[in-house]
Amino acid sequence: MYAPILATLGYILSPDGKQVLMIHRNKRPDDIHYGKYNGLGGRIEPNEDIVSGMRREILEESGLTAERMTLRGTIAWPGFGKQGQDWFGFIFRVESWHGALHEGNHEGTLAWVPLASLLALPLWPSDTLFLPMVFDDDARQFHGNMPYHNGEMVSWSYVRV
Repeated sequence: MYAPILATLGYILSPDGKQVLMIHRNKRPDDIHYGKYNGLGGRIEPNEDIVSGMRREILEESGLTAERMTLRGTIAWPGFGKQGQDWFGFIFRVESWHGALHEGNHEGTLAWVPLASLLALPLWPSDTLFLPMVFDDDARQFHGNMPYHNGEMVSWSYVRV
């Protein structure tokens, strides 16, 4: 039975669209993401839709309230979790927001990163495969499958619709 953990992943653009807010996961050495930069997000709660879950995660992790968001795509990550759990993520680009940014949370510190140098950061190697589609001008969504085994990506396939 396929019963993935549902999650959101959001990439918040600066008002001029030239930077993206990332969390540097640098506070918990036991974190599967330790040392890497990630978008903001997390698990969907049982009483939430994906938009409400994305907005909650952004508020909790950054102090910002997301206004205009675009669902750029989805990714199935079979076997990604610490114990091999399957994850399924809804990937958003956040174009407008308000509020006061805080410095970070128990997982890491927040940083505005130039969009032009995003792929040079310490990311999951697999992130470089889908991140360009989060920020491109193609109006179509992407829907991908990225299986993992023992902490490593096995393959990547996607469609755009």
